[in-house]
Amino acid sequence: MKNIRRRELLILVVCLAACLVHVAGAAGAKEKAGLPNIIVIFADDMGFGDIGINGAEGYTTPNIDRMAAEGMQFAEFCAGRSVCSPSRAALMTGCYPLRVGVKSNFGPKSTNGLHPDEMTIADLVKQRGYSTAMYGKWHLGHLPDFLPTEQGFDEYYGLPYSNDMWPFHPDPRYNFPDLPLMEGKKILEYNSDQTKLTAEYTRRTVKFIETHKKKPFFIYLAHAMPHVPLFTSEKFAGKTKRGLYGDVLEEIDWSVGQILSTLKRLDIDEKTLVIFTSDNGPWLLYGDHGGSAGPFREGKNTMFEGGMRVPCVMWWPGKIPAGSVCNELASTIDILPTIAGLTGAPLSDRRIDGLDIWPLMSGRSGAKTPHEAFYYYYSTNLQAVRSGRWKLHFAHDYGMVAEPGGGGKPGKRGTGKIALSLFDLKKDEGETTNVAAEHPEIVDRLKKLAEQIRKDLGDSSRRQPGPGIRKLGITQSPAAPAPARQRRQK
Repeated sequence: MKNIRRRELLILVVCLAACLVHVAGAAGAKEKAGLPNIIVIFADDMGFGDIGINGAEGYTTPNIDRMAAEGMQFAEFCAGRSVCSPSRAALMTGCYPLRVGVKSNFGPKSTNGLHPDEMTIADLVKQRGYSTAMYGKWHLGHLPDFLPTEQGFDEYYGLPYSNDMWPFHPDPRYNFPDLPLMEGKKILEYNSDQTKLTAEYTRRTVKFIETHKKKPFFIYLAHAMPHVPLFTSEKFAGKTKRGLYGDVLEEIDWSVGQILSTLKRLDIDEKTLVIFTSDNGPWLLYGDHGGSAGPFREGKNTMFEGGMRVPCVMWWPGKIPAGSVCNELASTIDILPTIAGLTGAPLSDRRIDGLDIWPLMSGRSGAKTPHEAFYYYYSTNLQAVRSGRWKLHFAHDYGMVAEPGGGGKPGKRGTGKIALSLFDLKKDEGETTNVAAEHPEIVDRLKKLAEQIRKDLGDSSRRQPGPGIRKLGITQSPAAPAPARQRRQK
């Protein structure tokens, strides 16, 4: 009798445990179903003035403009830095690039990359069960230890660094090796046909969405263009009055349209946040093959707004108010912590600089930028600091265009100089009029803010070290084996 009762009790316990597992599994599935899909589309060297809503001429961007009409345009959105690798490090980690040791661009001869211990957006959302994919330009280390599949991404297809880092660079000072096209850690071919890149990145993005529509996903689509050299498919070649640059932008806009229509067709548009932005401002040195900074001063490689202020549109039907404009400062460093807030994913215990901007994105009444100060580092040199409407430049030299190039060839470089200068960005977005003499108290306040970051990240112009700078990763693996060379002539 006692054995029968024990057997019945055991069966009851097993059944209860099974029920609990089932309930927990159902709750987990329901929770995952409530998580948003996230797509970040990152253009390369696309200026603030390169989209229709910001005054683009000679071509149209109806799909990006549609994102703004159905979502929110950020009019004061800044890159983490005005050059490729650092700006991508800022996006992926939520940090000023200097904090994670990314001071300049990686190249084909680099032996290090973003440290694998840094938490990327992909690492972040993997904690919540997301499927992740990266298509396009990575540029945070091309050796096996640093590729996207080691940084939280399930899939990777694209170029490991800039599309001009190949044997056909028009500047004779460079002698780049063959440019690999990669899938995962495998090199598929060298010097591939770049006219196919935008369409192939788009095709893979659409396929990933279709395959993973029933569970949350994160896609990072980093287009190779409009960084020079410019290439577009036959479908878009010669279609605009702006020449090849306009053709390239219309194909990128087409890509945006394909993604939005896929989300709508699969009825997951209201579950998906799409962010479109650029890594930095336009490469003005290339003239007609470079873009437009709109009303802002200078472009890529400078700490003026033309280099740092980038187009940014955020779209999430039902969550982000349609047709809205945000005139508060925000940055790519804010995307990671904002995604953490939206997904409930825990952040790393490593310090980050970005802040949650969901109050801005959701159109909350009275929402202001969460940044007391935003810092403009060029490599290890603090060149400017912004707080609210005020931006203070410290005396520094900067690269400028002495004579623009054309037809895919660079122009002549020059050197500009700026003294200590205060600009009121609300009245003078082009940074033309120094008002430091009229506002000494604001200059003093911004100088004090600058001292705070110097104690953390240093300032090479003052030979001041930065104890808050973390180290880059050092490779533990040899370079990936190379297949037979497949060199294509342009």
